[in-house]
Amino acid sequence: MSKSIINIKHKAWYRYLISKFWQNPNRLTATKVAIAMALQALPFIILGNPYLVVTLSLGTVAAALAETDDHPRGRMKSLIITIISFSITTASVFVLKPYPLIFGIGFIASTIVFVLLGGISERYRGITFGAILIGIYAMLTYRVDYAWYNQVLFLCSGALFYGLLSLFLLYRKPWRLLEEQLASGFMALSEYLEEKGKDFSQCSPKQSNKQSILNIQVVTALEKCKEVINVYGQEVKAQEELIPYLQRFMLLQSLHERAASGHEQYDTLGEKKEYEALLNGFAELFHQLSHATKLLADNMLSGEPYQHPVAIGWIINALEFELEKIPDHDRQLIELLLHNLTRSHQSLNHLNAPENSTSIPRLQQDERSTWQRLKDQLNWSHPRLRYAIRLSACFLVGYLLIQYFNLENGEWILLTSLFVSQPTYRETRVKLLQRIAGTLAGVSLGILALHLLPTQAGQLALLLISGYSFFYWRVSNYSYAVVFISIFVLAGNQLISIPYGNVFLPRILDTLVGALLSFLAIRFLWPNWQHKRIPQLLAAALQSNAAYFSQIVRGANSDTDDDYEYRLARRMAHKSDNALTLAWQSMQVEPKKNKPQMQQAFTVTYLNHALLSHLSALGALHRDQSYFKLTHTINNNIENTLNETALNLRENPNALSKNTLKPVLIELKNRIDRSPPNQKRQHMRLIYNIAAVSNKLLRESKGIRTPQPG
Repeated sequence: MSKSIINIKHKAWYRYLISKFWQNPNRLTATKVAIAMALQALPFIILGNPYLVVTLSLGTVAAALAETDDHPRGRMKSLIITIISFSITTASVFVLKPYPLIFGIGFIASTIVFVLLGGISERYRGITFGAILIGIYAMLTYRVDYAWYNQVLFLCSGALFYGLLSLFLLYRKPWRLLEEQLASGFMALSEYLEEKGKDFSQCSPKQSNKQSILNIQVVTALEKCKEVINVYGQEVKAQEELIPYLQRFMLLQSLHERAASGHEQYDTLGEKKEYEALLNGFAELFHQLSHATKLLADNMLSGEPYQHPVAIGWIINALEFELEKIPDHDRQLIELLLHNLTRSHQSLNHLNAPENSTSIPRLQQDERSTWQRLKDQLNWSHPRLRYAIRLSACFLVGYLLIQYFNLENGEWILLTSLFVSQPTYRETRVKLLQRIAGTLAGVSLGILALHLLPTQAGQLALLLISGYSFFYWRVSNYSYAVVFISIFVLAGNQLISIPYGNVFLPRILDTLVGALLSFLAIRFLWPNWQHKRIPQLLAAALQSNAAYFSQIVRGANSDTDDDYEYRLARRMAHKSDNALTLAWQSMQVEPKKNKPQMQQAFTVTYLNHALLSHLSALGALHRDQSYFKLTHTINNNIENTLNETALNLRENPNALSKNTLKPVLIELKNRIDRSPPNQKRQHMRLIYNIAAVSNKLLRESKGIRTPQPG
C-alpha cells in the first residue's frame, strides 16, 4: 500500500495536480475552511444536534473573514485577540438581547469603536470586522433554550478550531503568505504587460485608460507586499531571512517601473508599413515578458524553480538585428524601449543567481504610535470616522425596524448593511448591485438544490460545498460569492428545521432594505463627490511627479545599495496617479455629473498617466547621471513649474495662467535638432517628452482649477 502511494506521488499527473492546487491561494483558503467545518460538523450530525453544526460553521466563517496575512507569531497574537474580542461580543449579545434599549445603544456604540480600532492597522481591521460580524451571527443564532455561556462557547469554538487549524498549517509553511502576496504582484504585472503589448503602436486614450486601471492593481499589490514584508519584519528574529523576499520585491518594483515607462508616441512608426513587423515584434516581446512574470508567480506558489523562457532572448536578438536596418532618426524613437525591456529580460534571466547582498533595504513604515493612529481618526473630515458613523446609522435604522415590526431573523438587514457599506460611493454602489443580484440568484438556486437534496446528509454536503465556494470566489468575484453564501444560509436554516419556503421572501426583503440603508447613508452622509476632489488630486499628482522627477535627475543615493528616497518618490507618484484614475472612475457613477466635467477629468487623468510613463522611462536610467547635468537648468524649470502649479491649484487658482513650459520646449527642441543621433540626444528627447506632456497638463489644469458646484 505504501509503495503504491509513493509511486503515485512520482506520477507526472499527480505532480501537475498538486502544482495547480498550490498555485491558487483562494482554493487553499476555501479548502481550509471546508475542512474545518467538516471536522466540526460530523460529530454533531452523528449525535443529532444540527444547531451546533450551523453555529460552529458560522464561527468558522467569521474567523476566516477576520484573518489577515501575517507571520505565524503574529498570527498567534491575532488569534488570541480575535477569540477574546469574539467572546466579549457574543457574550454581550446573549446577555443583553432581552433588553432592547440597552442592547441597541451598546451595539451602535461598539460598532463605532470597532471601526475606529480597525483603522489602527490591517491586523486590527480584520479582527474588528470579524467581531462585528460574529455579533450579528450571535443575534441570528440566539436561542432562549440555551444558556448564554453555551452559545458563546459554540460560536467561539468554531472560530478557535479554524484559527488553530490555520495556524498549524501556517507553521508548516511560514513564508507562504508572503510568497502569495509577491506572486499576486507578479500576476498583476503580467496582466499589465499583456495590455501594453496590445495595439502597441496605436495607444489610444481608451487603451491608456485600461492600462491605468491595471496599473492600479499593480501598485495596490506592491502596497500589500510592502505591508506584509513589514509585518514579517516585525516578527522574525533574523532579518537576513527576509533578504530573498526583499530581492523579489525590489525586482517587482524595477520591472514595474520599466513596464510603466513610455518613451515616445509610436504612432509615427505605426503609420509606416515597413515597420509593421518590427512593431509586432515589440508586441510579442511584451507578451513573452507577461508570460515570464506569470510563470514566475506560478513557480513561487508551487515551489518549483523558475525557468526563464529562451524565446525572449531570441526575440530581443531579432529586434536588435531589425533596428540596425532602419534610419537613425526612427531608431531613436524605439531604441531606449528595447534597452529597457532587455534589462527586464536580464533581471528575470538571472533571477536564480541574485547578488550576494547582506544589506536590507528600507521600506516605508508607519512610525506613529497606536494611540496616535487612533487619535488621528477622531476628526469629522477623516474617512474612517465618517465610515463608522454611516455604518452605525445603517445599524441604528435597521435595528429600529427589527424592533418596531418584530421581524424574525431581521438581523439579515444588519448583515447586508455590513457587507454593502463601503468608504466611498462608487464602492458601495458596486457592492449593492452585486449583493442584490447574488442574493436573488443564490436563494433561487438554493431552493432548487434543497429540493433535490432533501436529506440531512444532502443538506450538510450543500452547506460544505457552498461554504467552500464562497471563499473560493470571495476575492475574485464577489457576485458569485454572494450566491454561494446565500445557499450556505439556506442549507443551514434547513438543517435546523427552518423551511426554505419561509426564508425566501424575508431574505430578499431584508437584503433590499439593508442595501437601501447603505445606499442612503453614503448618498446623504458625507458622499465626498469625486468631481469636487479632482483639483486637489491633480495638485497632489503634480507635486508627486515633481518629487519623482527630482529624485531621478539628482540620482538619489546613487552611491549606495539602498535608494530609499527614490523608491518612496516613485511609489507616491504612482499612488497619486491611481487616486486620480479612481476619482475619474467614481465620477462615472455619481448622480451629479456633466459631460464637460467628465471630459476634463478624463483628459487630466490621461495626461497625468502619460507623464508618469515618461518619468518611469527616465527613472529606469536614474543610476546613469552622466547626461542629467547637461539639462540642469531645464530640469529645475520643469520641477519648479510642476510644484508651483500644484501650489496654485490648492491655494491660488487665479495664478495658474502664468505657468508654462513653452520656453523650455523651444530650447530643448533646438538642442535636439543640433545634436547627432546618440545617447545624449535620446536623453534630451526623454526630457522633452516630460516637458511637453507637463505643459499640456498645466494647460488643461486651468479648466478645473476650482471645484464645480453640486
